[in-house]
Amino acid sequence: MKIFGKAALASAASAAALSWLGLSCGPAAGMEFASHRAIYELKLAQTRGNSSAMSARGRILYDFSGSSCEGYALQFRQVSELDNGEGKSTLSDLRSTSWEEGTARKFVFKSQNYLNEALIDSVDGQAERETSQLTVTLAKPVDKKFDLEAAIVFPTEHMRRIIDAAREEKSLLELPVYDGSDKGEKVYNTLTVIGRGIAAEEHPPADAAAGQPSLVGLRRWPVTVSYFDRAGSKSDQPPVYAITFELYENGISRALMLDYNDFAISGELTSLAIRDTKPCR
Repeated sequence: MKIFGKAALASAASAAALSWLGLSCGPAAGMEFASHRAIYELKLAQTRGNSSAMSARGRILYDFSGSSCEGYALQFRQVSELDNGEGKSTLSDLRSTSWEEGTARKFVFKSQNYLNEALIDSVDGQAERETSQLTVTLAKPVDKKFDLEAAIVFPTEHMRRIIDAAREEKSLLELPVYDGSDKGEKVYNTLTVIGRGIAAEEHPPADAAAGQPSLVGLRRWPVTVSYFDRAGSKSDQPPVYAITFELYENGISRALMLDYNDFAISGELTSLAIRDTKPCR
């Protein structure tokens, strides 16, 4: 069972991306994604069915920077401990870095996944968008090169599309996403459900987003992104996992919920440092 997923944050804030521009501008006219460093404290929110997850705790560090002209860099780390209630605990430590070109033509990624302090897999590669396809080149875990269809989007581009859809008051968005996860060969089908926009003065947050000058006057939306296995049956297929969050117009996310079907993890935004983003000339 996959304890926590990289793709969920890299798309929300990636991002969260979990960070999360027209191709030459920001999420709103004249607005870039906000460069920021966010920390989310994780804890078990609920269990379902026969899940053995009795307790969970952890932390996500999400450091996002760049611009549409320089490209977007993400440093991400997720450390979590899951206790099955029978004296057995599992410590997971996922570390990743990525860079995505502002025009969404190139995506470079590296990740290491540790389980109980032992490295269990490492991924190193890049994907480039060509006229009719994406070409993925991996150096780790093995040298490999393969092509994917051109309709697939990268994590930051995915977040841009979500914000565009939200601003247009659309409630659904379906896109295939590639983020370099699962040995660098995984593509997820995603379904994004976007709720009614929350006005700047409505339901003020009580977490680290409260009182942030860069967030004053910005709308946000409740968003749920479900990730589906492309290899599975398309009829009534449950998602592999889903992430729910509130998304600001500048790409910052709060109030995370990571749902893995048999249990769910909440992520409270406990620290947020927003940096100046240089506008493109």
